[in-house]
Amino acid sequence: MKTESKTQTVRLPILHGYTKEFYDWCRQQELRFQRCQKCGAWRHPPRPMCHSCHSLQWEWAPTKGKGKVYCWTTVHQALDPAFAEAVPYAAVVVELDEGPRLATWVTGILPDDLQIGMPVELWFDDVSDEVTLPKFKRVG
Repeated sequence: MKTESKTQTVRLPILHGYTKEFYDWCRQQELRFQRCQKCGAWRHPPRPMCHSCHSLQWEWAPTKGKGKVYCWTTVHQALDPAFAEAVPYAAVVVELDEGPRLATWVTGILPDDLQIGMPVELWFDDVSDEVTLPKFKRVG
């Protein structure tokens, strides 16, 4: 999973707590999610307790970076001026093969060409020295 581009983004995640840990893994070119060490359930966004068995024992488990488009919405008018030049764009939820879902981008494709179940693979976008965003592209 190689970084393909470096772009400027006005709005970046606030790096604190579990969110910082998640993005620290992304900066290392690894997409990891919390996985319960008791029942094996994946979860995202990160939080201290398992939604399935209520265990507080968990790990940052790696994924293979492959998944499929679960759903999306197309934004035609940016509510935030920071995204005005990007419209229309799709805010996409990708379901990883391991199970967790991530709100992200699928790049290199027009929103009208997205399809439910479309296979996608991960790439990392270094948007600043501190933040690397996990994004996806269509397979094939």
